[in-house]
Order: sequence, then C-alpha cells, then structure tokens
Amino acid sequence: MIIIPLPPQRLLIGGEWVEADDGQRLTTLSPSTEVELASLAAAGPEDVDRAVSAARQALESKAWRKLTARQRGRILWKIGDLVDGKYRDELATLETLDNGKPIFESKYVDIPSVANVFRYYAGWTDKVCGKTIPTDGPFLSYTLREPVGVVGAITAWNFPLLLSSWKIAPALCCGNTVVIKPAETASLTTLKLGEIALEAGLPPGCLNILTGAGEVAGAALVRHPGVDKIAFTGSGEVGRRIARTAADTFKRVSLELGGKSPNIVLADADFDAAVRGAINGLFYGKGEVCAAGSRLFLEDSIYDRFVEAITSRLPRFEPADPLHEATRMGAINSQAQLERVMKYVGVGKEEGAHLAYGGERASVGSGRGFFHRPTLFTEVRNEMRIAQEEIFGPVLAAIRVGSLEEALEQANQTRYGLAAAVWTRDIKKAHRAAQALRAGTIWINAYNFYDPAMPFGGFKESGFGRELGEAALEQYTETKSVYVSLR
Repeated sequence: MIIIPLPPQRLLIGGEWVEADDGQRLTTLSPSTEVELASLAAAGPEDVDRAVSAARQALESKAWRKLTARQRGRILWKIGDLVDGKYRDELATLETLDNGKPIFESKYVDIPSVANVFRYYAGWTDKVCGKTIPTDGPFLSYTLREPVGVVGAITAWNFPLLLSSWKIAPALCCGNTVVIKPAETASLTTLKLGEIALEAGLPPGCLNILTGAGEVAGAALVRHPGVDKIAFTGSGEVGRRIARTAADTFKRVSLELGGKSPNIVLADADFDAAVRGAINGLFYGKGEVCAAGSRLFLEDSIYDRFVEAITSRLPRFEPADPLHEATRMGAINSQAQLERVMKYVGVGKEEGAHLAYGGERASVGSGRGFFHRPTLFTEVRNEMRIAQEEIFGPVLAAIRVGSLEEALEQANQTRYGLAAAVWTRDIKKAHRAAQALRAGTIWINAYNFYDPAMPFGGFKESGFGRELGEAALEQYTETKSVYVSLR
C-alpha cells in the first residue's frame, strides 16, 4: 500500500483538533485490502453539542461577520486552488484508499470537481442579494437574503469529498457555518478538507467536522435544537428518519436520496456513443452512484446487438488494484455493500433474468478486498426487483421495449426520480422524452455529466431540494421582507 500522511484522526471543533468526549474511536478499513486504514474519533452527543456551539459562536463572531462577501469568496477560491493544486495528489490517494474507487477517477474527475465547486460558489458570494419590489402605498419595499444559520451536513461514502463540497461551499458562500458528519467508512478526505479550509483562512468554528456513526453522531446532529438546517445525502430509509426527526424542531431539510435511473437507447441513436454511455452510466464509480443508469431500456431492433457490444467491452472493467491508473473498476466500499450486491445478483437469477456477464465476487492480488465483477443481466422485466430496487453496485439490467412510448411508460414506473437519459438522433423524440421523464436530471445523448452551475436533485422518493447551481442558494438563505414608509 502507498504510504501517505493521514489527516488528523480527531474531531475538528472550533478550529481545534480534539478527541471525542468519551474517548470512543472508530476503525476504518481500506476496501481494496481489508487492512486497517485509520482509527478515527467517534463523536457522541456531547461532541455534537460542542460542535454546534462552536458553529453558533463563529456565526455570530466578528471574525466571520466582518468579512465582506468578496472576502468570503476569496477564501472559497483559495480552498479550491489548494484542493486542485498543493493537495490534489494527496486527496486523490486518500479518496482511493478510503472509498476503493480507481485513482483515475479520484485524481482526474472527483478532486478537480471539488475544486470547481468551491470556485463556482466563490463567484456567488457577492451576488446573493435581495430585490427592490414595487408595492401598493408609499413604501420603499425590498428583500434581504440572510444566512439560515448553523447548517448540519451528513454525507454518503460514494463520493466522500465531492458530496461534502456540494454542501460546505454553498453554505459558506451564503454566510452560514457548518457542522458536517461524513460517512463512517469514508471520512479521511473531509478531515483533510478541514485542514485545507483553516490554511485558506476560514475562521475557526465556521467548519466543524465530526466523524463517527450515523445512528449516534448523525442522529444527534439532526435532533439538536441549535441546528437550523440539515443537508443530507444517503439512503431513503435514513432520509425518512431525518425528515421525521427534523420536524420536531422545524428544521429546514434537503434530501438527496437514491435512484433507479432509466437509460433509454432508441434504434436511431449513435450506436457506439450509446454503448459507451451505457457502460459509463452504470460502471463508472463501481455503480455506487445515486444517478447510475442501472435500468437500460433498449429498443427491440437493436437489443441483441447492443447487449453483445456491452458484453464484449466489460472485460476492460474487471476489478484491479485501484491505485493503478489503468484500473477502471475498484473495490466495493465495504463488506456490507459487497454482500448487498451479491444478494441482488442472486435475486436476479431467482427472478428469471439471464446472467450475461459477471455476477460474482472477484479475486484481486492477494485475494483480499471487496471486489465484485461487472455484471449484466439481460431479458429483465421492469417489475423485477433488480429493475425496481436500488442495488448501488456494478449490476446493469437490460430491458427490451418496442417503442419510445413504451420505454417512457416503464421508465416512470419507479418510486425514484433522480436522473434519466435518452439516446436518439431525432430531436423531437429527445425533447418529448425530456418532458415526459419524471426525474431531476435528464441527459440527451450523454450520461453522468455534471457541472457546478446546474442544479441536481430528485423527484419522488429520490428526495427534495436542489444542490449545485443558483438553486442551491435557496437552501442556505432566508428571505426577509422590509417595508419603509415614505409618508
């Protein structure tokens, strides 16, 4: 294993690295070796209380309040520069060791994307403003945009640093302070970000980081009356609990949850581009992507040829050492997640789907690590569990359809609505599909492309609220109406 310096394996509270109040610790493993990677402080309710108090003090402090919007922007921009410059290789290696994803993805996609998110919101700091509004009567009427307050952020393990940036950057942009609880199985890059933020000049207490178990630290953060908003990325089951608990203190909540996204390929599509898109739409990130195109709807006339083309290319995605730059499939994040993937492979077989490729645990190097082969099921029916339930792994379900209309009907027959795609050369069909698909992001002749300027979020059980873009600023600001009598 490559040896790199680990970030502080403690809690960041009020600008200081401290141990958990009760001394509890959490051991994390590297998914590719099953070797202990770090021993992290495990925050409890007392630590949550300390962190929320520190965030509240920072929110009301002169050090934060006296900064102009453009000064905040310069801090965010510097964080972006440090992420994509001085610490790029270190962050990428940490992300791969902690998550299991290929270093190619960490170094050339995830970490640069994190930097771009901070730079994007650096440009927004002096543009979050109110409006002067004409009203009846002799009034000067205007609105003010103010920070929500203390933001509690809880993130998932599939894109550890990127998901943290999606919450931290817009929250700080709008003048809030943050307490973030990263996923217990992938916390190291968020801890490193804490060091980077302090180096960039962020005042102490504006960003607090609590490692630990979700059912302990995360739950305490949601319950805490001093938290004004919760931003969560994770499973629907946990999202429901958060929404119910947050209602007790009337917290604002935004939830980015799961997906079972349809990827529709019509017979008139650019065949080779659509094959590449279908493969990257599911097997990028080991399928541990909320918006993964896990349901592949293929028009009948191209079905067999398309399946054959995918099958011929899947050997390139056989798992290998994620620290090698040629690797395109790394390790599943945890033993529990690997078992979930293997369970659904069994379910697919029991339901009568045809296992066309993969479907088993892979042995890499020493034979240790949570590796699973890329898996393709064909002749899948849309009502099957492997087509309706989120697997969150490298399992693709190919479904045969007779027309665009049939594809659209079946695509919307899901409780999720995070993303969708359609591949066609017919611009009318493309726009018709974009209007008909019930999902928050629609790709036309593309898949898995994201930009900090474009909002991201879901319909139905994929959650509510939007991250990224100008739309995210609504999640982190309050609007105040002011009437000035001119009599």
